[in-house]
Amino acid sequence: MNTLIIKLGATGDVVRTTPLLEKLSGKITWITAAKNISLLQGLQINPRSISWEQRSAVVNERYDFVINLEDTLESGQFVQALKFDRLFGALLDTNGKLVYTDDSSGWFDLSLISRFGKQEADRLKLENHRTYQDLIFSGLGFEFNGEKYLLPEPSKTDLPGDIAISPKAGAVWPMKNWAYYAELKHELEKRGLVVNVLPERATLLEHLGDVRNHRVLVSGDSLPMHFALGTGTRCVTIFNCTSPWEIFDYGIQRQITSPLLAEFFFKRGMDARATGAVSVQEVFNAVMEQLTEPLPAEFFFKRGMDTHPTDAVSIEEVLAH
Repeated sequence: MNTLIIKLGATGDVVRTTPLLEKLSGKITWITAAKNISLLQGLQINPRSISWEQRSAVVNERYDFVINLEDTLESGQFVQALKFDRLFGALLDTNGKLVYTDDSSGWFDLSLISRFGKQEADRLKLENHRTYQDLIFSGLGFEFNGEKYLLPEPSKTDLPGDIAISPKAGAVWPMKNWAYYAELKHELEKRGLVVNVLPERATLLEHLGDVRNHRVLVSGDSLPMHFALGTGTRCVTIFNCTSPWEIFDYGIQRQITSPLLAEFFFKRGMDARATGAVSVQEVFNAVMEQLTEPLPAEFFFKRGMDTHPTDAVSIEEVLAH
């Protein structure tokens, strides 16, 4: 098989698509945004990764399978230039309108290019309780069985701690940004815990390393959340305006859903009521519960080295006994 995947961004969406590599065989080429190339190199299942700007390098090949998970006219136009036997995802119809294949409707019916229009698509998205992986896998004829994210080895960084906080989710979704991270940090530090606000890093692998260096990540629905899920780092995730059900928790995520989710669902504006609807106490309690949870089974009886098993028991807990 010769398969081409087109998934450019956002970076978190690229990360949550990597379990698909477990289901594909043969030669795999992945076109993505240039900044994401480092996350696709050095994987256990290592696709040929090409930046969107270099996409002309793969046009002359013939593909058994093209998987286009983008919903832009540019990606549809690019698909038109390809030679393939089967397509899953978005394409241009004879009138130049962006549409999608029937087998990909499970996902794209909920998207910006939904055949039902955006308002109905958002309603369907709110009602949908299937994970992203389940929707994509089933459309492709696969069964999602909890296949994990594939990530490269993180860069080593000098930011260890108990809890990492990622307070910003980007300019596109300002209502993802919970209002009380500073208050939460103060309450956790009063318990003697080391709490770090994740800094901006020069590379994604450094950012990945920062997440990996902590016992728990607290954030919104964002890239650090996906890094936590991919590295086995327990996380507490606050969902103010996006779907918690699309995220597969891998047994290590505590999802906190805003009581106002339906009112602000998939809206990109800003309203302080959305960012402040979840209380500090609820998030604090969830973090403390995550700190006391046992290690994921993936670490049990492993003879390799991983920082999480060696620092998962706190100094305070040892001193208390």
